[in-house]
Amino acid sequence: MTRPTDLEPNVITEQGLRELAEKGHGVEVLCQTDPERKGPSWYGLWIMRTVGADGKEKLLVTARTRLTQNAIKVREFKTATGVISFLIGIGFAHADIPLREGETTLHKLGNS
Repeated sequence: MTRPTDLEPNVITEQGLRELAEKGHGVEVLCQTDPERKGPSWYGLWIMRTVGADGKEKLLVTARTRLTQNAIKVREFKTATGVISFLIGIGFAHADIPLREGETTLHKLGNS
């Protein structure tokens, strides 16, 4: 079976992201749309990528959604709670979420 990381060198699955974060790569959260408050929750669109010391980036993709044999889907987070849950699951002690379109925040294990 072909994995997304075998198809595209600039993408990574959740497992690969975890491994790179443990090796010191940063995990960057990118805000794609300004979030809106609906009741007690914040809804928007965020994506993530790893950033190595050499500046190389790998975009987080989902391994579950395969539209066609070679299609890769960027993993999107539509709630602030989803971003927080994902970052805590990676091992971060805090979550800094950008709240304006185009903004980013960088997380590194050990600096949490």
